[in-house]
Amino acid sequence: MRAKICPKGPPPRRVQEPSLATTQSGRNVMTQLAEFSISGAVLTPGQDGYDDARRLWNAVHDRRPAVIAQVQSAEDVAAAVRYGVENGLEIAVRGGAHSMSGASAGDDGLMIDLSGLNTVTVDAEARRVRVGGGALLGDIDAATQPHGLAVPAGVVSHTGVGGLTLGGGMGWLTRKYGLSIDNLESVQIVTADGSILRAAEDENPDLFWGVRGGGGNFGVVTEFEFRLQEAGPMIHYGLLFFSADQGTEVLKLARDLNPTLSPDVNIIIAALSAPPEPFVPAELHFATGYGLVVVGLGSAEEHAAVLQQIRDELTPAFELVTPMPFTALQQSLDEPNAWGHYSYEKGSYLTELTDEAIAVVTEHVPLKKSPMSVTLFYRLDKAYSAVDDDATAFGGGRDDRYAVFIVGQSPVPELYEGEQQWVRTFWEALQLGGPDTGSYVNGLTEADEDRLRATFGPKYERLQQLKAKYDPDNVFHRNANIRPA
Repeated sequence: MRAKICPKGPPPRRVQEPSLATTQSGRNVMTQLAEFSISGAVLTPGQDGYDDARRLWNAVHDRRPAVIAQVQSAEDVAAAVRYGVENGLEIAVRGGAHSMSGASAGDDGLMIDLSGLNTVTVDAEARRVRVGGGALLGDIDAATQPHGLAVPAGVVSHTGVGGLTLGGGMGWLTRKYGLSIDNLESVQIVTADGSILRAAEDENPDLFWGVRGGGGNFGVVTEFEFRLQEAGPMIHYGLLFFSADQGTEVLKLARDLNPTLSPDVNIIIAALSAPPEPFVPAELHFATGYGLVVVGLGSAEEHAAVLQQIRDELTPAFELVTPMPFTALQQSLDEPNAWGHYSYEKGSYLTELTDEAIAVVTEHVPLKKSPMSVTLFYRLDKAYSAVDDDATAFGGGRDDRYAVFIVGQSPVPELYEGEQQWVRTFWEALQLGGPDTGSYVNGLTEADEDRLRATFGPKYERLQQLKAKYDPDNVFHRNANIRPA
């Protein structure tokens, strides 16, 4: 049985008449674009649609590319890459535009906009799905959930598939099915010389190893092929919220509980402000505290038993427990992570929630000023740890651990600098003097070489060699950049 979703995009058309903007090299865009033709639109400053196309999820970044290529095929991407290289334009690749660092666009360069490559084709019998490089997680869910199938991915449905996957991809299904890259069968990728390649275990296996965790360093992925896993269409959901003064007890409880859980239950620990929702007592609206978000993929009885274990130890200030569609779970964090906020993030791995780490967390969580800022702890074990560390380029060991995300987020620019400083101070305090275990690549707002070496460890030199083979001139450098050997 096959299902195909082809979201509508702009009709194919030739390059529009450009404005008189100039590029980094100082050459007139009109002259440069004379020979550049793709099936999608080509936009320059001042044209209709340009400002919408250049807009990024993180409002901190206001970039103005000289040229935006709204590609409709791998051949369009190849033409755009060749055009950018030949004309000395810095190339940025825009998928979901969720890059915290604003890597999806640059000033005066070329933006390759993949949003038109959002087709999702499901083969339910073979449990495979082909996903365009510009698709969003919600596009995959919409196509796969009618079959009770899913791709293990992230937790915000308007995130782009490409950036998330190339860095690893973790979320609600990680404990049961591993990372997104652990479920990847193949990619179609356009490399720096404009070649269109297939990478899989049986074809260009070195490149396939590199794209599974090495980020966007090796080219522009125009299609992903994933294995599908059973999940949904309904799951069991529980949010138990505890006051700030219960933080130490909550974190210790989660630390003790997590290793006992089956892969059918996942708990994300969240230090957050209570939302102004009807299920939250009015006096707790925007109050800072700690949430345990308990998701059950198996039986209702198993999920209920875990919730009761928590209640037996600590009484929550409020809770929300309900069955819900898997698609609703995937969209549950969409509004808090909506477009247009001013955001900054730093992340770390913790091998364990030690008493020392818990003390740091409980000291710094109350210091945030914006109710939108949050700290998240993802438990990584079970299927995550079952994959050999050298099997992929993923930046993080495969032993049991927590991925920590400290996110400063504000609705107005006036709060941004303070939240940024809160994140940095918190992150510094969480580096507790042990061996540096690096950071999750998708949580790196600032990716200097020392941080990348700590993240990739012994894999870093291998990635440099791979970069030298497929992108020797570092054409694709707006990312967690690995410089060619």
